[in-house]
Amino acid sequence: MKIIKFFTILTIGLILTACNDQNKSNDTPIDQSISKIEVIDFHSTHRCMTCNAIEANTKYTLDTYFSKEMKADQITFQVIKVDKAENAKIAEKFEASGTALILNVIKDGKETKTDLTEFAFMNGTDQATFSKELKAKIETQLKTL
Repeated sequence: MKIIKFFTILTIGLILTACNDQNKSNDTPIDQSISKIEVIDFHSTHRCMTCNAIEANTKYTLDTYFSKEMKADQITFQVIKVDKAENAKIAEKFEASGTALILNVIKDGKETKTDLTEFAFMNGTDQATFSKELKAKIETQLKTL
């Protein structure tokens, strides 16, 4: 009977900790005058074909459709290697331990983080689909600024 209780509690605990909402929104106060979109591509030292494609297709999408917004710093793009010690804080902030694609929308000094990692892995090697969907996601967020 004790074993059944133990496994029941263990299972419930695992379920509660494993269910991780992919679209986390954390409002963290920062400079109130800032309103922009940060596109952040995290990666580790060893990268697969899909991981490299995610970076290339994100850059392609931003350069093709949002060059004006990038020049105006309304949209920024960062590629961050999570293995480097100097990137530990930002990787922890965005809960990135390997490849991750994050949209961090900053409006009136408040951040809203959207994890696009699942989308990126599903479409990373299909430039047309990836670009079309990422463009739509960014356009939706630009309207909120």
